[in-house]
Amino acid sequence: MMRRPIRAIGLALVALTLLSAPLFAQASGHVRVKFVKAGLMVGAGGGSGILTYRGHTYPFSVSGLSLGVTAGASISRLEGRVTGLRAISDFAGTYESVGGGGAFVGGVGAAHLRNEKGVVLELQGPKAGMEVAANLSSIRISLR
Repeated sequence: MMRRPIRAIGLALVALTLLSAPLFAQASGHVRVKFVKAGLMVGAGGGSGILTYRGHTYPFSVSGLSLGVTAGASISRLEGRVTGLRAISDFAGTYESVGGGGAFVGGVGAAHLRNEKGVVLELQGPKAGMEVAANLSSIRISLR
């Protein structure tokens, strides 16, 4: 006799979990960004990009500063995946990265960035210019 109420409660909990899952789900997005950077010891740069998330596109601005061994100038066209988004407002913020790279006329750039809200950007793409870098970077993204 006790099995029916327990089974009903169990089924209700499963249904509630399945119905509420989309409310808490984190969808991944796609990012394309163009970033221009120059410096000697301290590098600075800026650029713009497009976030595609849940069928919508969101333009954004990016600016950054790198400290460490930086020499030269480059332009990068990176694209990749964004994860950890719960809301579009989570995308804006300050991203940190430790890395390095280089280009002599042409090369490949890659970045793995994370912001204070847990959003992660995994980017890669072509880089042009003359630059050698091994540094700590802080990049600020603002939705437009």
